[in-house]
Amino acid sequence: MKISVITPRYALAGVPLAQFRLAKALSLLGHDVILIVGHVNHGYKLPNVNGIDIQVLEKKRVISMINPLVKHLKNYNPDVVFSAEDHLNAIILLSSIIARSSAKISCSSRVTPFDTYSNKIFTKRWNLKQLMKLIMHRASVLTCVSKDMVGQYKVVFKNPPHICIYNIVVDSQARLKMMDLVDDEWFDDKDIPMVIAAGRLAPWKGFSDLIYAMRELNRSTKAKLTILGGGPLKEDLELLIKELNLENVVKLMGYVDNTLKYFKKADVFVLSSHVEGLPNVLVEAMMCGCTPVATDCPTGPREVLKDGLYGYLTPVGDAVAMANSIKTALQNPIPKHILEDAVDPFSERNVLQSHCQSMGISNTSFFPKNSSNEDRP
Repeated sequence: MKISVITPRYALAGVPLAQFRLAKALSLLGHDVILIVGHVNHGYKLPNVNGIDIQVLEKKRVISMINPLVKHLKNYNPDVVFSAEDHLNAIILLSSIIARSSAKISCSSRVTPFDTYSNKIFTKRWNLKQLMKLIMHRASVLTCVSKDMVGQYKVVFKNPPHICIYNIVVDSQARLKMMDLVDDEWFDDKDIPMVIAAGRLAPWKGFSDLIYAMRELNRSTKAKLTILGGGPLKEDLELLIKELNLENVVKLMGYVDNTLKYFKKADVFVLSSHVEGLPNVLVEAMMCGCTPVATDCPTGPREVLKDGLYGYLTPVGDAVAMANSIKTALQNPIPKHILEDAVDPFSERNVLQSHCQSMGISNTSFFPKNSSNEDRP
């Protein structure tokens, strides 16, 4: 099959990385895959992906992607299109109507619709909502990355057809990457438990809450914290660490190209976010064997952790409660076999099967017999 996978940008962030994983998985099944990227964020470089034709449109605004997408749909004539993020979903649906494309289109929503749409007349978010009402029928399937988010779409739209299909998080390549060696003295002391977190250093990620929690935790339990990632709050967080005298307790590692190998070295992973879509990083850490602690924020953590069966939930923004949850996680780690059960819904095998069924594509078409994919259903 000829398949197009589309992402508005490339960066080391949830949506583009998920689309790249999907494209690679489809290519391994033997499909002819084109990956279309709106633009590459400043400071990032596209990776080389064997078997995939990557096309960068050099369009920073999603709306400016419409003409190239119309041309692509006419010239390439794909059988299936996978799009992600509501603004891009609207553009690809509109482009398909203009191009008179017969492709099956899967549109995935990745963030809460309460932040995407509005009932305030003539605003950009209201205009987007009206457009989606008119053209969402063109989609073969509309998906969300969490069940909670499906419920939110039922509030924003009247009887929307959205269903939940998770991102691919667990695959053979990820399992290989987590076995890479870590050469850093910070991780050498096996007697001190390691807590780890990862994400963009931005306000909604709640890393200041986590740093305060580490101060509370170290009043009774000695542990260290590693935070992976960069962002606009780096200097503020460095100052907070210094003010709390936690220089020997908390380390900001900055950007790393393989978070999984660091997760493998940690005991507990903490998701301190105030809001999420579906936190892939939480699933990645669990795959690597970390006992998870996550804020009970909208949306995703409670769903991933099965109401606390697979990890520890803690209130948003409560450093003391977070410290207590981390302490409990260190004292009562989740067994590895339970963590494996928890991440299975995010496996390449299960996610691809869900896509196949949702679009009404036969298994023989979606999973060719000559596929070399080890995780094929």
